[in-house]
Amino acid sequence: MEQQLTILCSPRLVMTSELCETRFEKAVTEAVDESLSALGNCSKQTIYRHLENKYGIRKEEIPRKIAGFAHAVEETFGSVAKLIEIKIIKNLHSKNRSFHYATNRDELRFIEFINSLRNYLDSQV
Repeated sequence: MEQQLTILCSPRLVMTSELCETRFEKAVTEAVDESLSALGNCSKQTIYRHLENKYGIRKEEIPRKIAGFAHAVEETFGSVAKLIEIKIIKNLHSKNRSFHYATNRDELRFIEFINSLRNYLDSQV
């Protein structure tokens, strides 16, 4: 007889693939996936394999290992990494229109944006 596992998620968590993940994790995972899809499915899958094999970061771990992900993208793509980061930020912003990010710097910082979004989404009920 099969047993059914029931997972209860709080309002800040969403149910996906039978696991609870935070709204933040879901948003980042989707934004990264959509952004890399612009490079083509084959390229996207190659990038995910590279992240896992060289940096030990699986697709579903990206939101929890955002600094490592940013480092891996910057090391792999060099100056083009900024374009990928901007694409991810645009995807995140398009799905979180009520989130506003302001910086005192002349340069947008990917990790700071992501951490600010995490704080914002964690504070939402």
